[in-house]
Amino acid sequence: MDCKKTPSAVENLPEISTALSLPQIHQHSNSQHDNAIVVHAFFSQIKNLDDLQEFLLLVKSANVNTLNVITASRSTPQAKYFVGDGKAQEIADAVKTYNADVILVNHQLTLAQARNLENLCNCRVVDRTGVILDIFAQRARSHEGKLQVELAQLKHLATRLVRRKTGLDQQKGAVGLRGPGETQLETDRRLIKVRISQLQNRLVKVERQRNQNRQTRQKADIPTISLVGYTNAGKSTLFNAITQAKVYAADQLFATLDPTLRRLQIQDIGPTILADTVGFIRQLPHDLVSAFKSTLQETVEANLLLHIIDATDPRMSENIEAVVSVLEEIKADKIPSLLIYNKIDLLNGVLPHIEYDDENKPIAVYLSAHNGEGINLLLEAIKLRLKNEILSLDLTLQPYEGKLRHTLYQLDTIRHEQITEQGEFALDVQINKVEWLKLCKQFPTLSRIKI
Repeated sequence: MDCKKTPSAVENLPEISTALSLPQIHQHSNSQHDNAIVVHAFFSQIKNLDDLQEFLLLVKSANVNTLNVITASRSTPQAKYFVGDGKAQEIADAVKTYNADVILVNHQLTLAQARNLENLCNCRVVDRTGVILDIFAQRARSHEGKLQVELAQLKHLATRLVRRKTGLDQQKGAVGLRGPGETQLETDRRLIKVRISQLQNRLVKVERQRNQNRQTRQKADIPTISLVGYTNAGKSTLFNAITQAKVYAADQLFATLDPTLRRLQIQDIGPTILADTVGFIRQLPHDLVSAFKSTLQETVEANLLLHIIDATDPRMSENIEAVVSVLEEIKADKIPSLLIYNKIDLLNGVLPHIEYDDENKPIAVYLSAHNGEGINLLLEAIKLRLKNEILSLDLTLQPYEGKLRHTLYQLDTIRHEQITEQGEFALDVQINKVEWLKLCKQFPTLSRIKI
């Protein structure tokens, strides 16, 4: 991890000298990779290695070499070291034996646990949240992405400041005013708070611009399709296969961080917008979800979600639950979704096909984004789903319903209008189902119309 490319968590914060418990994994100025001791604890009698394997992939994605993996079995975390005293000493011995640069723990550590383990092992300690934040810091390319990562880092950092051993004051009073001034810890907290406020203000401006672009698309009646899914499920590969874009795609966790939007032409639907977003993961740090709120807004405002699933992953059902959990957190769980089972080229006997429900509505598509098998079926399923979401209605409005008529024109949903002999407005309306339901709440008289 090259620190020149990694946005610092304390960028533009002068003289923050307090000991921080969330260092960057890498502290080299060259391209040399850090060497790590990985620690994982099992808290049940059944030792499920899938969580550990996923963490090792995270470590690899962070460009860190794993020298040794130390596991422990406990009923509950220990307050002092998270693991027991004997296991903590084993970790310290391994650090000396392998000359490791950092200890990576596949769990959320408290400030005290991280500090105690650092003091015992004389080595930097980074927990699971720190590793994920570090990967995000490496992958951020756009200005917005870098702001979001730095905001998440600082929010995490603000809760993990510790007092220096000396506890000296930043300043002293003059004659007649002697006494404790502002401590360094208080100075650090204040500076970080100021920087967080600056970042939030900048992101508000970026979000405002996104909202304007989104409203323009909505007025033009252009539906938005958002790709969501567990990290490394193949979202970017599928995005490239559909749009012929050249978004970076790789077999690693969080390969794509910055959102990408492309215009897509779908038969019988017309122009649509396809959005590729950041992948989800189990135990995704809440600060990241909060910081990436404006990015995830593309998902919240979408007309259709394509939930990409790695059909070869043994933990497929758990990954689906993790994605649904994040969608619930960002309030996007009510948006219509289409399941996309990807990587079927690695499964024997599974051919590309569409799965329908009892109402003959597509609910799942089986395909391979890597070799392009089933892409045409996906476009067909999208067309059928969006067609069901686009309503064609004949409305008759009374002369006094001018506000409703004006709103329909603002949404650009009126395809034809004619004034009857009675002075009524006969409208041919084509509108998205979600927008129609919103209008029904705003104008209760519309509830009389059956769709």
